[in-house]
Amino acid sequence: MTIRKNFNFNEETAKHLEEKAKREAKTQTQYIEDLIEKDIREEKRAKRLAALEKLKNSPAANIGDIDIREMRTEKALKHAQ
Repeated sequence: MTIRKNFNFNEETAKHLEEKAKREAKTQTQYIEDLIEKDIREEKRAKRLAALEKLKNSPAANIGDIDIREMRTEKALKHAQ
């Protein structure tokens, strides 16, 4: 489902949007959608990495010879990419 939104841009920004979308062979709508989705993905990644930092510093994360912090760190870093 799509929802119609109207935005007002100054002339220069509107021109930049047209140029960027054309260069990437996208509609202006697709270009804006992609930017928003990229921003959301980056926010989620930053939250996961912040949670990972908390986990890395947790004293309960190290049990004997098995370093759970390292295992979780590796898994989270793979997932964040």
